Amino acid sequence: MPIAALAALGALTAVVLGDWAPLVGWDAAVSERARAFGHEHPGWVAALRIVTDLGSTVPFLAAGVALTAALLRLRRYGTAMGVTLVTVLAPAAWTCGHALLDRPRPVGGFVATITNGFPSGHTTNATALALLGVLLVWSRLGRAGRFVAVAGAVLFAGAVGATRVALLAHWPTDVLGGWLLGAALVPLCLAAGQLLGRSPDS
Repeated sequence: MPIAALAALGALTAVVLGDWAPLVGWDAAVSERARAFGHEHPGWVAALRIVTDLGSTVPFLAAGVALTAALLRLRRYGTAMGVTLVTVLAPAAWTCGHALLDRPRPVGGFVATITNGFPSGHTTNATALALLGVLLVWSRLGRAGRFVAVAGAVLFAGAVGATRVALLAHWPTDVLGGWLLGAALVPLCLAAGQLLGRSPDS
């Protein structure tokens, strides 16, 4: 999965930077529909601002630190190292993307933005946290529990990503990039953590 996600992210990045006309048109069309809906439903916009903040960096870092502390107490050192890598590298990766890739955001959004837009940082954070949660509990769940965990993760990451488009904070392709980046980063970091951890997990 991480290799496929990385390959898809690379292809998407190339197409985005190349300003491929069909993709640009799709981004613009979806954003204009979101703009019209937002102006017609200001109460909806206020609710979306609450949801979108769940993917911001401070909650993401807090969750990462809490997960790492809990895993260390359980002596799951390799997994704790992996979670630490995700906590550090996810924000670093999308921050580098914003700095290096000149992708302006939609104009006149419903939330304040100050950097370039590709990939979406909120979406990357939410996807990474959701996937972490699924992978950390996967081996301890039965079929029904796994279904609930996956459904919850998809709902969380999907909702945060959707709010970024609805609030005109990002183009749809920025959000797609965030989903792909989070999906690629988490398994790679957890695998690296097992190699770097001082003792195997129980």
